[in-house]
Amino acid sequence: MRHQILTALLLAAGAANASSPLGFGLEVLVDGRERPELAARGTFYVEALRGRDYALRLSNPTGTRVAVALSVDGLNTIDSRRTTARDAHKWVLAPYETVIIPGWQVSNAASRKFVFTGERGSYGAALGKTQDLGVIEAVFFRERLPYHVEKSWKEGKDEERVSSNENADSAAAAPAAPGRGGHSQKSLSSSPSPSSILSDEYAATGMGRQTRFGVTRVDLELETEPAAVLRLRYEFRPQLIALGVLPRDPDSSRVAHRENARGFEEFCPEVR
Repeated sequence: MRHQILTALLLAAGAANASSPLGFGLEVLVDGRERPELAARGTFYVEALRGRDYALRLSNPTGTRVAVALSVDGLNTIDSRRTTARDAHKWVLAPYETVIIPGWQVSNAASRKFVFTGERGSYGAALGKTQDLGVIEAVFFRERLPYHVEKSWKEGKDEERVSSNENADSAAAAPAAPGRGGHSQKSLSSSPSPSSILSDEYAATGMGRQTRFGVTRVDLELETEPAAVLRLRYEFRPQLIALGVLPRDPDSSRVAHRENARGFEEFCPEVR
């Protein structure tokens, strides 16, 4: 499987926290700091901060190059297309490399920042593609190791035995490696959600200001099966409370009373 893949020229140093059993990483950053992940309902959630820019940090813990199909709201972050992960244009990471993707790639030299917004103001709404708002997914594929030939002498003939890390003729795709929430197949022919039912009470991702982010195209042979599938759901705080991911806000009268607390009195009263 040969792919054209974008390699980011601006790379962030340092290793990210492990996000899968194999150590592949996907994190949401706001102002350079990782947003806390909240585990609930068999899913990992991140609280979206309305109007704030964010970036996505990808990390490769292995000694092999990997290519990452990265989507936000169901849209490829490189070309905004809706495809399978296998067919998607991908980001490539060198061994043990971490890269921060700041936004939607709009040219070889620039991207437009990811920004948390409501559904109506989302990039998906502008394109009429709103089936998967509120989800970020990264699918990691390892580079296919080169074939090597082992020669053996048998019955006076030079025979070649060819081996590789996978069967190149296999057309059947195995289930994806487990990640955050696992991997599910989605229909590519489903109809966009009507704009009349979109609500800015729910989080989505828009296009922010332009930023310099240079990329170049390379060809890479990839394994057929993903090494990891990582998925994050994001919502504004009220929706996370409604889902039971966050606790409900405390009693307002008690909070107001505590706001009037003071630090000092003249002496310690005696108690019996």
